[in-house]
Amino acid sequence: MMIILLSLAAVMIGSIPTGLLIAKAKGIDIRSAGSGNIGATNVMRTVGKSSALWTLIGDMAKGIIPVVIGRLLNIPQNELAVVGMSAILGHNFSIFLKFRGGKGVATSLGVLLAYSPYVGLCTAAVWLVVMKWSKTSSLSALSAFAALPVIFFILDNTNLNMIFSLLITLLIFIRHTDNIRRLIKGEEGGFRRQEK
Repeated sequence: MMIILLSLAAVMIGSIPTGLLIAKAKGIDIRSAGSGNIGATNVMRTVGKSSALWTLIGDMAKGIIPVVIGRLLNIPQNELAVVGMSAILGHNFSIFLKFRGGKGVATSLGVLLAYSPYVGLCTAAVWLVVMKWSKTSSLSALSAFAALPVIFFILDNTNLNMIFSLLITLLIFIRHTDNIRRLIKGEEGGFRRQEK
């Protein structure tokens, strides 16, 4: 019963559309601006850096809070993974937005930081390095989460964690399908600038 309640709570927390709420406070419907995505990258492009920072913090917190609560309640690691995945799914398929949502990067990082801190930090480091080189948010996210199973294998290798990491990576890639197509064509924002 505890895991069911925690997972439902994680879905609810994950479903809170942070970027949408922050942008609306500025008088902008983020779904009709820029790429239409509710994540921090689109908020930065359409609302500004300060709003994007708060969106990033809020989205990460949606992943951190449910997993920390699970840790405080001493639930087993496999159930902790379910809670973390529930928060990510809530963000990606928000119950408050007719099961539409963000791409899960910040919330997934939040989950990882609470679930396995060193893995989370290394994943964030890969994102930052690729971002500095490419100036392309989607490429940074895809690179970081492509590396996630390898990072888990090196730092926190269990069968559960390998399955967990592969599921997170799969979700990230599914949510970035359009970005992947644009990257392949060299049409993704920032990609062509890097090529010049």
